[in-house]
Amino acid sequence: MDQPDIPQKSPIMMEVEPGTYFWCSCGKSSKQPFCDGAHKGTSFTPKMEKVDTAKKVFWCACKLSANAPFCDGAHKNL
Repeated sequence: MDQPDIPQKSPIMMEVEPGTYFWCSCGKSSKQPFCDGAHKGTSFTPKMEKVDTAKKVFWCACKLSANAPFCDGAHKNL
């Protein structure tokens, strides 16, 4: 299985509005934490996340979270 790139070892905190987001799972996107299509030709696909209310979220940036697309602290083991 392919291993994702790790664009940064800490989560990306954002205030998000209701909508649909596509989280980058490969780590290659230049628009972290969101997908820009850089995964093409790999085994990775973006993860769709629907947000119903405006809120603060912590997107996983190490790409190793068991709670993807959100941070679960997995970066602490890097």
